[in-house]
Amino acid sequence: MELSGEAMGSTFSVVLYGEDRQRMLAAVEQAFEEVRRLDHLLSNYRASSEWSEVNRHASRRPVSVSQELFDLLSACLKYSRQSEGAFDITVGPLMKLWGFYKGAGRLPHRAEIRTALAKVGYQNLRLDPEIRTVRFSRDGVEMDPGGIGKGYAVDRMAEVLRQAGISSALISAAGSSIYGLGAPPGEPGWKVSIRDPKDPQKAATQVVLKNESMSTSGSYEKFFRAEGKVYSHIMDPRTGYPAAGMLSVSVIAPRTLDSEAWTKPLFVNGRKWAKKNKPEGLRAFLCEDRMDNVCAWLP
Repeated sequence: MELSGEAMGSTFSVVLYGEDRQRMLAAVEQAFEEVRRLDHLLSNYRASSEWSEVNRHASRRPVSVSQELFDLLSACLKYSRQSEGAFDITVGPLMKLWGFYKGAGRLPHRAEIRTALAKVGYQNLRLDPEIRTVRFSRDGVEMDPGGIGKGYAVDRMAEVLRQAGISSALISAAGSSIYGLGAPPGEPGWKVSIRDPKDPQKAATQVVLKNESMSTSGSYEKFFRAEGKVYSHIMDPRTGYPAAGMLSVSVIAPRTLDSEAWTKPLFVNGRKWAKKNKPEGLRAFLCEDRMDNVCAWLP
């Protein structure tokens, strides 16, 4: 059985195996209902979402948030510290400036980039665990859930299916964040291809997922050309410019939240940094932007 639905600006799909069709249908509906709930929590397009409330008010006063959002923001700060700032949910002003929120992209002036950079930096995000509040330490800070939202939603869907007694399912958010729950009948796990970043008709490699996730970030997903250069949507929050040097990064991890979050720093910082700093328990497949198009697993 395969079902799909739209939420969080993406298409979520679920493939399931089982004998009780009604039970599977009910479980999938609960899973999609959970994604719709998260859309109202994490969307930066919905003015009424908790995420948008924080973006609107946290530069003026501490904003009380739910435990769920507080825990998610705490995880984001941890990713930021571990990645030396290559992952940063306060990248919102840069994503807007470069036109990646809703438009096709634009090349901003250097002065504009300097102005936006002054509003970016995870150090400006202050969390108070005692009273569970979020505060921005300067005006203009804006969080962007693009680096973690889909991954978190896929994890929650997997948990909903597990709780409903589903033991075999493949959950995908826009094909870029995937979780393999159990395995299809007679198989060791879910076979998933990682595409060749230069040829969508080819696979660079294939992986098998069983109770683990895989997320991929690629420069081919969203980009534009200007002045003879290609600019992708994967931003280096420290420089204010899209990252260069990589074509795609795929990360396999027990949680989709982790795999999605870590694709960005490995993409931004490159293979040499990734080899030294990749967290334990993660596997990574990197394709570098070179003439020989090198794609290989990190040792």
